[in-house]
Amino acid sequence: MGKRYDFPVPFGWYAISLSRELAAGEVKPLHYFGKELVLFRTEGGEARLLDAFCPHLGAHLGHGGKVKGEHIACPFHAWEFNGEGVCKHIPYAKNMPPRADGKQTVFSYPVVERNQIIWAWYHPERIAPAFEVETVPEVGHPDWTEYRVYEWKFGAPIQEAAENAADGAHFVYVHSSKDIPRGEITHEAHKRFARYVGKAPDMDEHGNIDRTGTRWRDSLLETANFGPGQTLQRFMGLFDTIQLGLPTPIDSETMHLRFCFIQRKDMNATQQMMAKALTDEISRQVEQDMPIWEHKIFQPNPILCDGDGPIAQFRRWFSQFYASAAPEDSQRIRAVS
Repeated sequence: MGKRYDFPVPFGWYAISLSRELAAGEVKPLHYFGKELVLFRTEGGEARLLDAFCPHLGAHLGHGGKVKGEHIACPFHAWEFNGEGVCKHIPYAKNMPPRADGKQTVFSYPVVERNQIIWAWYHPERIAPAFEVETVPEVGHPDWTEYRVYEWKFGAPIQEAAENAADGAHFVYVHSSKDIPRGEITHEAHKRFARYVGKAPDMDEHGNIDRTGTRWRDSLLETANFGPGQTLQRFMGLFDTIQLGLPTPIDSETMHLRFCFIQRKDMNATQQMMAKALTDEISRQVEQDMPIWEHKIFQPNPILCDGDGPIAQFRRWFSQFYASAAPEDSQRIRAVS
């Protein structure tokens, strides 16, 4: 079977690690954006991301490479590169090769550490960041918990998974919601905001969710997208919960999805139990979606009905994150215009 999708990897900021997962002096091999990468934290505490292969004789810096101060040393011949990908030291050379002297020889990705997450900027044409990572003030605040993390890897591009937020009808027929959610949706360049007032399955005092479809409670959800790689949801009602959704493309057809949840620390035991039940339920719903994502195809010109959500609107907004439009991409964009 050929490719089910023709999407390129969209440009944007993507989570490549939680901050707590990378200690000073640690080196990790990664595979994102269809590329082999090396992530390391210098002895001074800076997180850096480079293309993985040494320009000398091709060793993978992430497999056996070592941090030396603010540099990473190749495991093969100990050539040292700084965080900008410039070779700074060759231990057995009398002179720096002219092709390497003062030049970037390994591509370095823009990296920021924010919300206790390490973010890397990806653009296929290696253009500088066009927008910033959004700050979530509650993350790291003493009144809020540390992250509870759920994560998955599965076969779908980011656009297909993200489109679920606009596909209201599937919440009823896949996730057994009481009603199709309707919300107020606004767009501001790379940002998308939505506010939903609806009904959610009720919970008892032990945190058990009513799956009979007979008991419901009022719910309020505020959600935002900041580019293709950062989503933020605020659940309000019986308890306050914040969810960071972190989709990162492994390649054009595969993604790594993390859900990171925090809750207020001043919740009572019943609220804590209910908040945990909510996070488990959200994660369960992702696992209901995954078999569909992994076996469906993209319909560039879908037959939509008046009960569907703003799918065409969502596709128009998302199309801005593709650096260049191949013929298939142009057809997609025209189809939703």
